[in-house]
Formats: sequence, structure tokens, C-alpha cells
Amino acid sequence: MNELFDKVSGDIKTAMLARDKVALEALRGMKKEFLEAKTAKGSDGNLSDEVAVKIIQKMLKQRKESAQIYTEQNRPELASTELAEAAVIEKYLPAQMSDTDLEAAVAAIIVQVGATGPQDMGKVMGVASKQLAGKTEGRLISEKVKVLLAK
Repeated sequence: MNELFDKVSGDIKTAMLARDKVALEALRGMKKEFLEAKTAKGSDGNLSDEVAVKIIQKMLKQRKESAQIYTEQNRPELASTELAEAAVIEKYLPAQMSDTDLEAAVAAIIVQVGATGPQDMGKVMGVASKQLAGKTEGRLISEKVKVLLAK
């Protein structure tokens, strides 16, 4: 159940011993988010790996968006720090789907829900988001659904 939590906790010790400040900062951030999710109101005190993956995806997205903003504001030193942390965080996500695998999965979902055009995007996205969660970014799923429904 708490596999990712335990792995991150162990890797914090490794990063401390290696004096890897970037990895340590990213891992501590992850552990903080995990602990907050475990102790949140309505939580049973456990953190399933599914929830942990969602937290990691959110953190990765935040780091990438921050890096982009820093780049636009001509702050490369801050952008590189964010991207370095993103690289550490990304290692804890399951392997991401390739573009061809994503296209095949979305095409199968379109057939499954009986979608016929762009007006059925909501139906397809509802199923696709659940089935493909953790395997690829929501933005990529959305783009692929739009392309396939437009055909």
C-alpha cells in the first residue's frame, strides 16, 4: 500500500548521505505532500499508491510550469533548479505510454463509448482519464482525443 511513501523515505536518507541537495529538496517535498494526504480530513491514515501517483504527477506539473515561467522571465538559474527537481520526481512515476500506445488506447475507448464526433469529447475523456490515469498526462490524452474525434 505505502510502497511509494516508503521508497521516498528511504531515498531521502540516501540523498542526505550523498549530499545531493536537489534530490533531497524534491524528495522532502514529496514526503511532505504524502504526509499531508495521509493526515487530511476524511483520510483513513493510509496512502494508496494510486493517490501517491496523482500527487507526484501534480508536483511534476508544478515544477515544469514554474520552470517555464522562470525561463520566460529570464531567470535560467531558477528554471534549471525546477527542472532538476522535476527530473528527480519523474523517476517515481510509472512508465509513461508511448504516443502509439496512447493513440491505440484512445481509439479503443472511442469505440467502447460509441463516440462519433467532437461533441462526444466529454464521454470519451471521462473514461480515458480513469483508464489512463498515471500512464500519461491528461493534456496529452485530451489532445489525442480531439485529433481522433475530428477524423
